Amino acid sequence: MTALSCGSLVGPQAVSAHTAATAAAAAAATRSGRGTNILVVGIDSRAGLSTAEKNRLHVGGKGCNCTDVMMLVHLSEDERRASVVSIPRDSYVAYAGTAVPPRSGKINGAFALGGGPLTVATVEQATGLHVDHYLETDFTGFERTIDNLGGGTVCTDRPLKDENSGLDITSGRHHTDGNRTLRYVRARHVNLRPGDLGRVRRQQRVVNDLLARLTVEGALASPVRTARTVHTLLKTVRTGAGTGPGDLIRIGWALGRLRADRTEFATVPIRLFDHRVPGVGSTLVWDEARSAALWGALGADRPITGDTRIQPVAETPAPTNPAAIGVRVDDAAVAAALRGNGFVVTDTSPSASPVRPAGPPVIRYAPGQEEHAATLAAALPGSRLEAVPGHDAVFDVAVGAEPVRVKTVTYDRNIADGAPVSGESLRCAEPPGPVPASRS
Repeated sequence: MTALSCGSLVGPQAVSAHTAATAAAAAAATRSGRGTNILVVGIDSRAGLSTAEKNRLHVGGKGCNCTDVMMLVHLSEDERRASVVSIPRDSYVAYAGTAVPPRSGKINGAFALGGGPLTVATVEQATGLHVDHYLETDFTGFERTIDNLGGGTVCTDRPLKDENSGLDITSGRHHTDGNRTLRYVRARHVNLRPGDLGRVRRQQRVVNDLLARLTVEGALASPVRTARTVHTLLKTVRTGAGTGPGDLIRIGWALGRLRADRTEFATVPIRLFDHRVPGVGSTLVWDEARSAALWGALGADRPITGDTRIQPVAETPAPTNPAAIGVRVDDAAVAAALRGNGFVVTDTSPSASPVRPAGPPVIRYAPGQEEHAATLAAALPGSRLEAVPGHDAVFDVAVGAEPVRVKTVTYDRNIADGAPVSGESLRCAEPPGPVPASRS
């Protein structure tokens, strides 16, 4: 149901008190024992938008009539856990259908070829999971849905600005209207790891915090209250043919009863982040073993957090890629070890003082480079970190008199941007509630 809040469903549908009272019982009679899977997509289409509307939404350019956002929501059979898995739009998959040879491309292209039905069939083929319900939205539908539900929550520990999406917010926690929430979830150029995976995580945060606020406000506290929320959604949302108000009431009421730690979010694990395909462009290739473990867990109705088959646990994880970190090191042996670890190293030992200061290595860097600093510090356990105003973009490592041990760090972009996590850990620091922190 949280994912519904980021959707737009076909045609307003009436939700009666009788529907609300009988929805859970009726749905229980037809459910299988494997839980419920809901595919939620956002469409990149400018069809019917005036120039003024495009400017207001900051969606200039040509739409592709393809899916821009895709989330697979799994509600467990006992309705005590919800798992939300984002499928990046550039995932390289074979399209469902009878074409010979099979046609492959970015997963977002399935919609342009065959609309919702082919999108559902392609996701089912790629994941091995049956999709029970389908929901779709477009830009205006998303904006209106967020506004109708009372706004979204955006939190960030640093200012975020992206000219392409129009995003421009300060650090902190913000209560945002539909327009600014749309800019937040569409931004792709705002952090150290630009592209879809960082954007997908922000989408998950919005969904997570919206569900938390609706729960706190009681919008999903009973079948009748959930029916009112569903009625609001159905003013702006489109559903597949097999999805009715009763289905949405059951799903929403179940989600409203979940404990904070019973929701989980992940992105499909990726093996190749820039797989070039002639005629298709840059694509993402799923990690075969880890993605199979992910779909297998959902198919077996198991949690995805804590499953090391989906997300192996590195001995020394690095939050950022060492290959993006330039380092000057005044000790030849340490310089060689860091270079072997993937860092971009300049050996400054020929000009170093022969007398080493007491203590461990000191890492000096420019303020704002804390994530890279954490990666370098992971490789040099026990080192001291010093943020130096005016320092250039290259890190300096001054080795002291103490023995230095260089550890091998493991950078996994799937950990940084899409590892399975609980909704509780994604939530904004301040508890969500009916009173907004600030309105943007």
